[in-house]
Amino acid sequence: MKIGLITDGFDAIPLNDCLDRMAELGMEAVEFALGGWSKAPHVKIDKLLSNALERDKLLGICRERDLFISALNCSGNPLHPSEIGENDTTLAKKTLELAYMLKVDRVVMMSGLPGAPGDSYPNWITSSWPPESLEILDWQWKERVIPFWRGFASKAEKLGIRICIEQHGRQVVYNNESFFRLRDAIGPTVGVNFDPSHLIWMGGDPVSAIKRLGKCIYHVHGKDTYIEQQALVDGLIDTKPVTPVKGRSWNYVSLGHGNSIRNWLAIIEALKDVGYDDVISIENEDYSLDANTAISTSNSVLRFCLQKLTS
Repeated sequence: MKIGLITDGFDAIPLNDCLDRMAELGMEAVEFALGGWSKAPHVKIDKLLSNALERDKLLGICRERDLFISALNCSGNPLHPSEIGENDTTLAKKTLELAYMLKVDRVVMMSGLPGAPGDSYPNWITSSWPPESLEILDWQWKERVIPFWRGFASKAEKLGIRICIEQHGRQVVYNNESFFRLRDAIGPTVGVNFDPSHLIWMGGDPVSAIKRLGKCIYHVHGKDTYIEQQALVDGLIDTKPVTPVKGRSWNYVSLGHGNSIRNWLAIIEALKDVGYDDVISIENEDYSLDANTAISTSNSVLRFCLQKLTS
């Protein structure tokens, strides 16, 4: 397996410095964030789409550092019942075009989340009660989710691009069951960008999830979650902002600060057992450490685990 980074992790420094730091850490792969919920601090998609010289320049500065592009990331909500959904859909389509031009065969996205009929905001259904909840969920899937993804996946398939859906809370696909509902309707163009951190704060077990997903895992994010003591009092549902971290029920952390290194070794072994021998792209959202420390820590944990697997 190879270690990479989604570039938002070093969002405060210029692109060349970001890539230099990755090379210093011995990373091999870069995942570029292009917009949506990212500010896209390092690359501008419209500029790359319109200018072949800019695309060649980007590929060149990656090659100079022995880096390749593992995926393009356009995570947002294309199903939002407002102009946000329209903008994120446009971004996703542009990302497919750019991936094709750059010869990158993976795009990381969220599944999106619609509203209920007539809503102006997304509506995440997490319970079968009250009774109208299931009616809303059924409407979302039949009228919004399946139609969008059938059309979008068809475009991706024609371009030879695999869609890597990140299972994330407050998205219509947030666990294995909801992912397989989408894949069964759409087909194998849709796979998973497996990020264990989201499953952990929802109470799931990454190793068990990996075994169930098997060959459906197309890309992996390296991110951890620490369950705080507050969860014993309030449970895992937490609406407080991600900062300050104190007082929350859980927090995203660098690898090894939530799960032990032994547990991360088990996660990577499980990935290997189901045939995944590709990139683990570090996604840093640890707000208790500076970016350099957090990313270096995650990189060290991954490197230790990978060395143990081959020793």
